[in-house]
Amino acid sequence: MPKGVFEIPYPVNEPINSYAPGTAERESLQAKIKALRSQEIDVPMYIGSEEVRTDKKVRMSPPHDHKHTLGHFHEGDASHVEQAIRAALGAKEAWANMSWEHRASIFLKAADLIAGPYRDEMNAATMLGQSKNAYQAEIDSACEIVDFLRFNVHYMQEIYEQQPNSDAGMWNRVEQRPLEGFVFAITPFNFTAIAGNLPTAPAMMGNTVVWKPAYTQVYSTAVLMKVFKEAGIPDGVINLVMVDGPTAGEVIFNHPDFAGLHFTGSTKVFKHLWKTIGANIDIYKTYPRIVGETGGKDFIVAHKTAKPRELAIAMLRGAFEFQGQKCSAASRAYIPDNLWEETKDHLLTELKTVKMGGTEDFSNFVNAVIDEASFDKIKGYIDRAKESKMCEIIAGGNCDKSKGYFIEPTVIVTTDPMYESMEEEIFGPVLTVYVYHSENFEQTLELVDQTSPYALTGAILAQDRYAIELATKKLVNAAGNFYINDKPTGAVVGQQPFGGARGSGTNDKAGSMINLLRWVSPRLIKETFVPPVDYRYPFLGE
Repeated sequence: MPKGVFEIPYPVNEPINSYAPGTAERESLQAKIKALRSQEIDVPMYIGSEEVRTDKKVRMSPPHDHKHTLGHFHEGDASHVEQAIRAALGAKEAWANMSWEHRASIFLKAADLIAGPYRDEMNAATMLGQSKNAYQAEIDSACEIVDFLRFNVHYMQEIYEQQPNSDAGMWNRVEQRPLEGFVFAITPFNFTAIAGNLPTAPAMMGNTVVWKPAYTQVYSTAVLMKVFKEAGIPDGVINLVMVDGPTAGEVIFNHPDFAGLHFTGSTKVFKHLWKTIGANIDIYKTYPRIVGETGGKDFIVAHKTAKPRELAIAMLRGAFEFQGQKCSAASRAYIPDNLWEETKDHLLTELKTVKMGGTEDFSNFVNAVIDEASFDKIKGYIDRAKESKMCEIIAGGNCDKSKGYFIEPTVIVTTDPMYESMEEEIFGPVLTVYVYHSENFEQTLELVDQTSPYALTGAILAQDRYAIELATKKLVNAAGNFYINDKPTGAVVGQQPFGGARGSGTNDKAGSMINLLRWVSPRLIKETFVPPVDYRYPFLGE
């Protein structure tokens, strides 16, 4: 059979469609949204070669229109998790032995399918199921997942190409084996791209996967699975189960062939899973790889030389795009008193122009939060701030869940830099501002560093380069992704690999080679061409 040293097509970031009025892509996407709203879909679990349906069907609805039914998915139980593990292990040998260029071709085809014929369906499903506006969906469920697939294939090739040196008379080489066992992927509601990346990154490296998505993201998950199947991912390589977390964990983490966890979700859940894995360590055939990206309490800190309008726009976009439901969303801001009044004027003026409503209306910048539990939690923070003598709500503060889970973009100003909404992750459209004395910049940087247990993203806005350098050094451990004169959101695959440390995760940088290296176990092979025939070394001579 033919052999060769193959080079992957060099990846470039997928261009972002604008969906501006009058564009063909806007008209096409609006038609797809209308078509999806007019039907109800039935989403099975995908286990091995089977589409599995059960007696327990869970309703799916748009967060911004929760009385409307998009369809139902079939919820499983422990037996389905066991079936998925058997399917993954059964598919493992053939998948791991497949030549890497054929694995690469499958995921490159998936990328082209999403970028092309499935683009509207991916975006429309994300807009309806997760209440993302057209632009937020485009950068997520079209561009970012396409980038993950194309760049990860490129990184896979680079990993395989990395080889050791060899002295004369020998040949040293490394083969990158998939992990011994199966990988468990747990994915969140807020990014369709993350939901696609977490199972495909390990699979790309030859692993087989059991995938449990968030229930509130199953609607777009169904489109991802349709794409993966059409791209040619073999049965059993990625097994999709809709099972509640404790049920899945009880089976997965007590299985001897559990080899890795790829997780995005809450810090509390991740810590619990880590403890469970640690307690069961004697069960496993290998030490499981644990990769997780969790919460954030992401900051914007401004120096007295920052430009107020630039600062206000960074705050508005960083805090309120996708209703603040990003791990990277700006949630606390530290503004010097010399800039605050002008910055506040710009911020409040712009917020008055922000429209809120369903994603079907492309003029809405803000949409609904994901579900009622999230709505109630966020509203609780707002209600307590209204009652606190240390806080003033200067924008928003109104909440209504009668039709959809709508919470106005809310700005709290507090006199207490340790107030709860400065410290705790809210995951909603709430930004808390602390105004500091402009001459206390260095002390404020220490406050930023010490306030939160998280270390995901953060931003410094300043014109003074000494101030930028000082912030960069003082906040070295406060954010895994640090932004200078920008909002702390919007990481791009291949440009800003994403992840944080401290309470924000293992910082294995999704969208980089670092992440893919976690899903392989290298074997070094040394071959000697002419073996010695005498045990004696020269130093033994008389």
